[in-house]
Amino acid sequence: MLAELRHARRGGVLTLHILLLCAAGRTPTEIAAFLFCSRTSVYRMVKAYHSRRRAPSLDQPRPLRGGLTPAVRRSLLALLTKAPAVYGWCRTRWSCATLAAQLHLQRGVMVSASTIRCGLPALGWVWKRAQLVARADDPQRIEKLARIRHVLETLGKRAVVLFADELDIHLLPKVGYQWMPKSETVKLVTPGQNHKHYLAGALEPQSGRLVHCTSPRKTNALFRTLLDQVEWLYPPVRFTKVYVVVDNYGIHKAKAVERWLAAHSRFELLFLPTYCPKANPIERAFADIHDKCTRNHQRRRLEELVGDVERHLLLNGPWHYHLSQLYYTPEVTAAVERLSHEQQLQQAA
Repeated sequence: MLAELRHARRGGVLTLHILLLCAAGRTPTEIAAFLFCSRTSVYRMVKAYHSRRRAPSLDQPRPLRGGLTPAVRRSLLALLTKAPAVYGWCRTRWSCATLAAQLHLQRGVMVSASTIRCGLPALGWVWKRAQLVARADDPQRIEKLARIRHVLETLGKRAVVLFADELDIHLLPKVGYQWMPKSETVKLVTPGQNHKHYLAGALEPQSGRLVHCTSPRKTNALFRTLLDQVEWLYPPVRFTKVYVVVDNYGIHKAKAVERWLAAHSRFELLFLPTYCPKANPIERAFADIHDKCTRNHQRRRLEELVGDVERHLLLNGPWHYHLSQLYYTPEVTAAVERLSHEQQLQQAA
């Protein structure tokens, strides 16, 4: 209640009350107790009145909480929408101190960094971590997504679709949140030299089955080993067609892979749009691997960490993940309908 009162009487209202009570013969102690202010404020405003330096008048706009007037607020919002480099600062993001300095240079307004820090949440701005997003500039993005969705929707009983990708396993722990005592911080020992191992996996969305293999090198040999394993687990007696959805990484388009596909005619690769990891549901299974095995781990040997990953894939699962909403946008749906219509025309011909 006192905070609301002080906020409501900012400007000249408190000054007028103090001066009128002084004129009525009240003492500074009585005035401070009556107006819920300090005696220092009483002395300061009386001194300002006698020295002809009046406090802010009543007709001035009332400042917002945190000492930001509407004019300063508009200037602050205009600054936040542009990069600091536009105004000559050698920075990639604004700090409260930099905003205060720019306001002083631009408008001659003296606002402290703490005032700006307290006022920004009221303006709808918060300090939080940025998010990395992939570029979506593939000109065939809609056609590729529609092709994959059309294959899934028209899949026969003796056909299967697998989503494949590779995962890097680092001996250097991936740092993440965990419960720990308030006064302590869990320390993760870094290896003297970071070692890597690689996992290739293929996820079947219908059953949640995840086929995988590992290798110390991330080459097309790793991908061909995965294809060999899929060839063994999905025999021609039961599956006459195997679609493998992959991204545009170089090992998926190597000459050795093309020769392998030529020798296995029932296999067909479907390529995802460039920079579109959300369209691959196996990424969510890999995120689960990081969450269960590699984040904040304390393994000293890479072999033990790889064993943890393989044990997780063996004991847990199946991994049932729905396709991303990217496959069900109006543009992709229209493209799927065109593919279905073209297929019907070909069958009729």
